[in-house]
Amino acid sequence: MAGIPTDDAVSRRARQRALVIAVDRTGGGEVDELKELLRTAGVVTAGEMIQQRSEPDPDRYFGQGKLAEAKQAIERSGANLVACDDELAPRQERNLEAELGVPVIDRTAVILDIFADHAHSAEGKLQVELAQLEYNLARMRGLWTHLERLGAGIGTRGPGESQIETDRRLARDRIASLRTRLKAVEKNRGVMRSRRQDSSLPQVALAGYTNAGKSTLLNALTGAEVGVGDRLFHTLDPTTRAFEYESRRYLVTDTVGFIEKLPHQLVEAFKATLEETVLADLIVQVVDASSPEEHKRAELLAADQVLDEIGAGDKPRLLVLNKIDLLDEEARVEARIRRPEAVQISAVTGEGLDELRSAIESAFEQTMAPVELLVPYSEGARLHELHEVAGKVAREEGPEGVRVRTRLPLGELHRFDDLAVG
Repeated sequence: MAGIPTDDAVSRRARQRALVIAVDRTGGGEVDELKELLRTAGVVTAGEMIQQRSEPDPDRYFGQGKLAEAKQAIERSGANLVACDDELAPRQERNLEAELGVPVIDRTAVILDIFADHAHSAEGKLQVELAQLEYNLARMRGLWTHLERLGAGIGTRGPGESQIETDRRLARDRIASLRTRLKAVEKNRGVMRSRRQDSSLPQVALAGYTNAGKSTLLNALTGAEVGVGDRLFHTLDPTTRAFEYESRRYLVTDTVGFIEKLPHQLVEAFKATLEETVLADLIVQVVDASSPEEHKRAELLAADQVLDEIGAGDKPRLLVLNKIDLLDEEARVEARIRRPEAVQISAVTGEGLDELRSAIESAFEQTMAPVELLVPYSEGARLHELHEVAGKVAREEGPEGVRVRTRLPLGELHRFDDLAVG
């Protein structure tokens, strides 16, 4: 119809239009996640090309025949960029650009660009810059081949130094400086974290695939006003808020999202942020209930891989299927049959949130022991400590003090040994 632009017309008008390429090792042949990453980065997908082979070509990623097809696809689609679903070796990237005649970026470069756009805190910006420098350090070769070695003259006595060597040295110096600054930031975060741990409040971490609705869930549980958005990696900086249920307060932390093949240097750079997950008492693993089943499996696998890498693989977990407002009754029943252990919720409508709060309480109850204590009237402050740690407390006043029956976390029992009855 006249006047209504087609998807192809929109693609051709976009500033960056990418041909997506991938090597299919397993027969799955999907590049949906990379397309979504590109969308988040403001790049339109102009087309895709997938080659089935056991491993990418070590020099050019694609075979020669497929490269010729890719060149034709670039001309047909009007693409001005090629985006690869794997992390490319520097020589693969250079050879692809020489063969195809357009800039080539890999999956890691796309993610780094998104991280750079979404980092708001000082720590987040330092982490992103560190990851970018480490990624680019190996790719500096060939950028300055048009320059001769620095000539002799004032300030350049001696054998001289090539421009690439100068840049590498500057990059390494900057990396060392960033690591030092990040250690200082981590130290400050450690102080804040120890204060939270000293409060003895149960700590819950929201973890899972990016865009599964973790920030919306944090807001729904705690009444916070954390920014949310329909894009990948909207949240990079961890946010901790509290909610109260059955007289007990819980601390909930929203963490950076996971994806398949999350680059190792990003896991390393954001290790301090991800440590919030390691130190939590319970991990609430959030999955998008409205996504296809194969995507749910990929979400769970991606989360497992990252949690294992950061040392949180053995933490207690509670599986949550979010966005059930997007499912009809039949789909909800099927999801319940497939994953009977999961709590079904909608962070947007509030459906299932009470069940989730109850499930969180039950998870913590399993790590608690019943106790009976006698608190002398002269130690009234200890009662406040008990309420903070235990939540529900049954109390009875007697001649010697207040007799208390409650349940305490196993790790907190020693604090009240001197008050134990019997």
